[in-house]
Amino acid sequence: MEHYRERMWPSPWIFISLGLVVPASLLVFLPISILTGIVTAIVLYGATVGSLVATSPVITVRDGRLTAGKATLPLEYVGEATAFEGAEATLERGRRLDARAWLVIRGWINPVVKIVVTDETDPTPYWLVSSRRPDDLIAALGSAGARTN
Repeated sequence: MEHYRERMWPSPWIFISLGLVVPASLLVFLPISILTGIVTAIVLYGATVGSLVATSPVITVRDGRLTAGKATLPLEYVGEATAFEGAEATLERGRRLDARAWLVIRGWINPVVKIVVTDETDPTPYWLVSSRRPDDLIAALGSAGARTN
């Protein structure tokens, strides 16, 4: 049973910003050929958008496991989960960050959830994951059987 699922899609402003690849490629290729410039601009924009969408990580809580990106953690090893927003989220991603933490963060998603790992054999002290719905993620961890704050 799936308790939670979130794909960390890029924000709309990312796609708008990527539009700058169009005039840049036109500037380079239009002197060679108008058709080459237009085709290159379309292909480059499509490729950058496609790669961002294809590599957007997914967070799920299902079947007794928490999965964030490529890593999976059994819920029995999930400890306290805490949401951070605004300046606190920035501190968690920056000055308070432990270099051993597992990170699945995206710059276009401000809130983060810090999930303590209770497995004593795991060198990772916690996971830090971006989430547009941090309270829903924490609630899903709790309803799936993990200990949460």
